[in-house]
Amino acid sequence: MPDIPPAVLPVFEKFAPPHRATLQTLRDLIFETAKLDARVGDVEEALRWGEPAYLTSRTKSGTTIRLGVEKVSGLPAMFFNCNTTLIEEFRQQFGAALQYSKNRAVLVQETEGETGNALRICIASALTYHLRKKR
Repeated sequence: MPDIPPAVLPVFEKFAPPHRATLQTLRDLIFETAKLDARVGDVEEALRWGEPAYLTSRTKSGTTIRLGVEKVSGLPAMFFNCNTTLIEEFRQQFGAALQYSKNRAVLVQETEGETGNALRICIASALTYHLRKKR
């Protein structure tokens, strides 16, 4: 995994340790998943709305994924652009196997096993969103 950029590192350090561990695992999953699809290319890590964000700036293949803690539940979350159909797609594909926050986030309590596999699919879907929507 690439090192966390200096501008992003303080944000990770502010998360409570259990949440930080989950969010760092999600970060790793984003980079690992991106490497599996050459169409995605390099993932840029930056801050968006004060949260770690992952963008396909060069290829523009996907939509931004942000990591943070969802305010209402207090759970670690992957946030997606609410103008996409991603959360709707995830609900159809995974139903109650994942937890959601409206049309903007997947709440994450577990990153292993079947949940981990579902999260990888969610990440891959976000990283290739614009490629799929062009069809």
